[in-house]
Amino acid sequence: MNKIVVTGIGAVTPIGIGNKEYWENLKRGTSGVSVINKFKDIFPTHIAAVIEDFEPTDYMEKRDIKKTDRFTQLAQAAAQIAIEDAALNIQKMDKEKIGVIIGSGIGGIDTIEAQIKILIEKGPKRVSPFFIPMLIANMASGYISIVHGIQGPISTTVTACASGTHAIGEAFRLLQRGDADVMIAGGAEAAVNSVAFAGFCAARAMSTSNDQPQKASRPFDLKRDGFVMGEGAGVLILETLEHALGRKAPIYAEIVGYGMSGDGYHITTPDPEGQGAYLCMQRALKDAGILPESVDYINSHGTSTEYNDKIETLAIKRVFKEHAYKVPVSSTKSMIGHLLGAAGGVEMVATLLSMRYSIIPPTINYEFEDPDCDLNYVPNKACNQAINVAISNSFGFGGTNACLVVKKSDFDGGGV
Repeated sequence: MNKIVVTGIGAVTPIGIGNKEYWENLKRGTSGVSVINKFKDIFPTHIAAVIEDFEPTDYMEKRDIKKTDRFTQLAQAAAQIAIEDAALNIQKMDKEKIGVIIGSGIGGIDTIEAQIKILIEKGPKRVSPFFIPMLIANMASGYISIVHGIQGPISTTVTACASGTHAIGEAFRLLQRGDADVMIAGGAEAAVNSVAFAGFCAARAMSTSNDQPQKASRPFDLKRDGFVMGEGAGVLILETLEHALGRKAPIYAEIVGYGMSGDGYHITTPDPEGQGAYLCMQRALKDAGILPESVDYINSHGTSTEYNDKIETLAIKRVFKEHAYKVPVSSTKSMIGHLLGAAGGVEMVATLLSMRYSIIPPTINYEFEDPDCDLNYVPNKACNQAINVAISNSFGFGGTNACLVVKKSDFDGGGV
């Protein structure tokens, strides 16, 4: 099968638009969480990690903005950053051999909220004719393909918080099989609105540490009390090694393994024995042909919820055994919040940058040890460490799990 490499990355996050700003703030341990004033008098949770200064006209035609939901706009921005980072000239390439898979857990929920309000207040004739195209989750992939005239495999993954990682994994498989030469893959989400907040607050899933918003996301910490919602997009350019070398592309790393599994347990709560997460990581490592003790870094799912963090820890210990206490495990959600379907994309960008610069971003807000979470979570301060092999985990509602394994390429080059 073809070897697959990453030649470009693009991140649009609450702590940075573009790879350089995102990486600098990850290294510093910067929190992007703040109080959202419009939620203060409505919900028990008042906080989220939002992108304050995003301007969609920097990445798309003005006429398209009213026809697209924010999650599609974020996806297009991240894709454009990644395409430029990869020095990818799509117009001079075979567009039938390029594909797009962008995952989104929820899709156009901003559009749903706005158009339902119009329906109720103004009647059905005032509902936008673009309502359905704006809300459907595959529109991020569709829009990116339309902008560039791409005619290869176009799809999407809708697997809750594993969507972005599944998108990258499925793109990896398509390239391995020879169905494409280049894939644009990742995740996008924009769900910081009243409808999503109402649902997650009703489920008591989100943090209510409103008095200290920048400390609210505290993965693996004993006093964690729920996740903090974020928004954003993370996109990778994947290519066959042959294609990348043929155009002398910059190469970040090689994707070598992809694992997926189901908990088969509960619609929201992970299996208490961590079986699904265990199988997912185990399968990814087997696919990569890499022993657990060869892994140098784990970018965890690490949501800051009671059950996820202790069960992910348990699963890591089951897979890695004694090596679990030696390998650094960090959660970038401590800084950017939980980007739901976009999480896997932005976390893979972070993992690749960690590998390139031999710096592991911290898990900030780690203050109180939890006896159930007893690994090295890189507390509060980034650490310097060479990374030859890394994995990134994503787990979603419905018990759906995904894991990717990346390793340094012999042809490594380029960067932020």
